[in-house]
Amino acid sequence: GLELSHCVGTNPLGPTVPWRSRGPCKMKRVRTVFKPEQLERLEKEFLKQQYMVGTERVDLAATLHLTETQVKVWFQNRRIKWRKQSMEQKAAKLSQFGVIQPATADSTDVKDPEEDTVDVEL
Repeated sequence: GLELSHCVGTNPLGPTVPWRSRGPCKMKRVRTVFKPEQLERLEKEFLKQQYMVGTERVDLAATLHLTETQVKVWFQNRRIKWRKQSMEQKAAKLSQFGVIQPATADSTDVKDPEEDTVDVEL
């Protein structure tokens, strides 16, 4: 699973902070730090296909010594980054021709339902 750090709102050297002492301890997940070799391979796979599912994802995770969830989330976040870059490039091209683009999202964008609850790890 995911690694968890100390309780949020607690101090290992003293008592809990008064405004955080009520309720159960909330654990903060440790951010995944990818090795350069892992990132290189993930980027290479992303260039081939933006969606990694099933046995391909399991195999890639095993090869890179990552969990399947880490690979899944990396691909979700990379798709978000790719879409943002694509929108920025599109806006830059339109601005060259003096076309003003609305600030709202394009209704033709296809959204991955898994991305509604993305655990961002950039």
